Amino acid sequence: RYAEHKQVRAFKDMEVFYYQGTDFISEVEALLKEQMAVFLGCSRVETRLISGQMANMAVFSGMLDYINRADRKTEQRRLRKVLNHHIIKGGHLSAQPMGALRDFVARDPAMETPAVVNFPVLPENPYKIDVEACRPLIAEHRPELMILGKSMILHREPVADLKAIVDENGIDCIILYDMAHVLGLVGPYFQQPFEEGADVVTGSTHKTFFGTQRGIVASDCGPESHRYPFWEAIERRTFPGSVSNHHLGTLLGLLMASYEMNHFKDDYQQKVLANAKAFALALKECGLDVAGDPAVSFTETHQVILQVGYAQGPEIARRLEDNNIIVNYQATPSEEGFTAAGALRMGVAETTRFGMTEADFQKLAPLLCDVILHNRTVKEEVGRFRKQFLEMRYCFTGDEFDGLMQSLHRWI
Repeated sequence: RYAEHKQVRAFKDMEVFYYQGTDFISEVEALLKEQMAVFLGCSRVETRLISGQMANMAVFSGMLDYINRADRKTEQRRLRKVLNHHIIKGGHLSAQPMGALRDFVARDPAMETPAVVNFPVLPENPYKIDVEACRPLIAEHRPELMILGKSMILHREPVADLKAIVDENGIDCIILYDMAHVLGLVGPYFQQPFEEGADVVTGSTHKTFFGTQRGIVASDCGPESHRYPFWEAIERRTFPGSVSNHHLGTLLGLLMASYEMNHFKDDYQQKVLANAKAFALALKECGLDVAGDPAVSFTETHQVILQVGYAQGPEIARRLEDNNIIVNYQATPSEEGFTAAGALRMGVAETTRFGMTEADFQKLAPLLCDVILHNRTVKEEVGRFRKQFLEMRYCFTGDEFDGLMQSLHRWI
């Protein structure tokens, strides 16, 4: 069944559904928005997007509506300048002109390329933004949109610092934090994006946030904010702009995951962050080349990145897979492209949910070392190790579900 709906001003902004038999879905969406708003620390959440990339596209499309709101008679202009992460330095594909940004950013007439400027990074740590080098760049280019968040993300993003620079220069700039990979870490142990100055947060809901495969857009601007028309534009560009059938079957799963995230997040987040640091340190002690800042145990997120040599990533990732260890090969910031990938990206969120502790990651690290450095076969050892962790944690079981399910059954 479809459950298309939108606010209609003629009915005093009442949410009008275009199909009957959708009261249950209406309640699920309302509960999901409420739970996601609690988790993210904001007042507005759009839950109808079905992927993180689609969420970004809805924001980009909404921005064009927003910046052209005073002129509805001529062709919409595109975003004059965007500041983002270079894809080889970990930037999301959806934040690139080759990806979802393509149809929304202007072209620089001088360079004959999309009007996108990349964040400078620290010479000693290319996985981290160089805030001081951003100052003259922001003052010169005066971006209308700044896109934070990466797919290779080892460190917190400097939201508050960049917001201060934007304000010092009097620039009307939207700060978007694409938290696809770190959405499940939002909070005092990682980052609280809205408290730090982000205008919009997007993300997918199946990575560190352990829900079904969907996307969300969130904001903390209310009707009294001068940016509220931007939020209204995002809602319009969600429906009817991006989705019609918004995959109702996965909404309920995401609602139940949001209950679990809000209930277990304190312990889950702390365990994930501690496990990532322990894993990185153990890999380093085994003689592997761990990326990141050793002063913070190489990572401040759930990710650990190994540098395995120019263009060696695909072959080593395959060797690891043959030994039942699944990783993702990536290009390092110094390599020219994905075909030259010399790094492995790993995350500890799922294994943490299966009960692995810091001590367990210290035992896992030598198995990776055996495969990567010595080309040994450890498939049987990995199998025996994995069988110790078969029970999923940080989720409701049995009686813990009863109250929640009874409240939903009232709407069926």
